[in-house]
Amino acid sequence: MSEGRRVPTGERAERKRAAIIEAARQVFLRDGYEAGMDAIAARAGVSKVTIYNHFAGKEDLFTAVVGDALKSALGESLAYAEECLRRDDDVRDIFVATARAWFHDMIKPEVLRLRAIVTYEQRRFPELGRAWQENGPGHFRAIFAAALRRQIDQGVLAVPDIDLAITQFYSLVLYPHLVHATYGAPIDEQTADRLITGGVAMFLDHYRA
Repeated sequence: MSEGRRVPTGERAERKRAAIIEAARQVFLRDGYEAGMDAIAARAGVSKVTIYNHFAGKEDLFTAVVGDALKSALGESLAYAEECLRRDDDVRDIFVATARAWFHDMIKPEVLRLRAIVTYEQRRFPELGRAWQENGPGHFRAIFAAALRRQIDQGVLAVPDIDLAITQFYSLVLYPHLVHATYGAPIDEQTADRLITGGVAMFLDHYRA
């Protein structure tokens, strides 16, 4: 279907593409990945042919939905994280504020529902997992890596392996919430905040110069 396909361009085409993505998001969240393209077309008020003019198939459309939803949900926290990580405040305050922003956006019900669909389907469609990583945690990774390098250059932290350190930081302050939420047992706000503040303290204790 994608061979030789010319994707429509222009302002009108962009509006139609956005309408298709929004309709698909609602239908996927309601019916999961097994949602029919007919239902998506009806929701968007377009024909299936129009959908296939814009997207190579259901996987391509769902990948676009994941990317759009994460950018929308995480946009504010991403901007706030960038702002926090560029400050000259105490490193603990910077990392705690950043982790709190990530936490509140990543546990939004819509984000968790999409994550569950991606997790279930990524064995059949690995591209879905890559879309989640690139538009979710991957966005934060580059920003956080730059912040760590800054702290290293200032002599505050000693981090021999930045990639490993970022994974450890996520494991301490973010992943517990995602795991619990996935099983329908979200962590309460007070415990979540203790996990974040305690996780940051453990991270800094380990990597302080």
